[in-house]
Amino acid sequence: MNTILRKRLTMAILPLALLLSAFAFVQPLHAQTNKLIIESGDNAQTRQDAAMDKEQWNDTRSLRQKVNKRAEKEWDKTDTAFDARDNCQKSANVNAYWEPNTLRCLDRRTGRTVAP
Repeated sequence: MNTILRKRLTMAILPLALLLSAFAFVQPLHAQTNKLIIESGDNAQTRQDAAMDKEQWNDTRSLRQKVNKRAEKEWDKTDTAFDARDNCQKSANVNAYWEPNTLRCLDRRTGRTVAP
């Protein structure tokens, strides 16, 4: 019984001893704080990066403007269609109906566009 207990203690203490011995060899690191370096962050590389970013921004300006104009045009088209649908549905003409596929107000009898 004594040998079994001794083996168990050895098995439990051995990893703990190895762990503690590993910490004994580690030396604390200290940073030197007696030097102060102040940089403005403005150097040739940052100026070149800024110039390249500005150039790319200017090159893509016309594309951004086209995308914005296109989005505005689509918005205006949708807004006009909503107004036309409301006017068509409020129309006193009983033969007028709203065609959602073509976004037009049509006459039921002729199929022609109706101005409500």
